[in-house]
Amino acid sequence: MTRTLQLYLAALLLALAAASPVFPAFFGLPGTRSQNKPIPGDSPLEQCDADDKQLLTIQLVNLLPNPPVRGENVTVSAAGHVKETIKEGAYVDVEVRLGYIKLLTQTYDLCEELEKNDVGGLKCPIAPGDYKIDKTVEIPQEVPPGKYTVLARAYTEDDDEITCLSGDIFFPSY
Repeated sequence: MTRTLQLYLAALLLALAAASPVFPAFFGLPGTRSQNKPIPGDSPLEQCDADDKQLLTIQLVNLLPNPPVRGENVTVSAAGHVKETIKEGAYVDVEVRLGYIKLLTQTYDLCEELEKNDVGGLKCPIAPGDYKIDKTVEIPQEVPPGKYTVLARAYTEDDDEITCLSGDIFFPSY
C-alpha cells in the first residue's frame, strides 16, 4: 500500500471511526445545508446538517490523543444511537482537503467498509439501538503538515441522511 493511500485511509478511518456505529465513510461532500453543532467529547468533529432529520444520533466522540500526532496511533471512541435499520446499499460521500487543495472525494459502500475494517463487529443490516465503538488507526509519519478539513455524509440505500460529520485536524510542522 502506498504512503499516499495510507494517508487517505488514515484520514478516512479517523473520520469514520468518529462517526460511531456507521464508522466507515462518514466524511461527506462540502456544502452548508444547515447548522453545525459540536459533538460531545474530546474531538474536533461537529455534526453538520444538524437541523435536518438524521438516522444516527452521535452521543460522544473522543480522540486519544487529540489532536492526532503523525507517526503515532490515534484511538477513536464513539457512542451513538441508530434510529432505523441501515441496510445494504448505504453509502458515504467523503471529502478531505489540505487547505484549499482537495485530496480526496469519493463515495464508499458503508456496509462493505464496515466489514473490511472490522469496526466493532458491525455488519449490515444494522438494527436500531445503541452502539459503542473503539478503533485505533495509525497516522502515517509522512502526513504533510497543515490543516485538513474532512466532511462526510452517510446515506441509506434510499438516500435518507444517516449522519453528517465535519472537522478540522491540524498537523504542525516539526
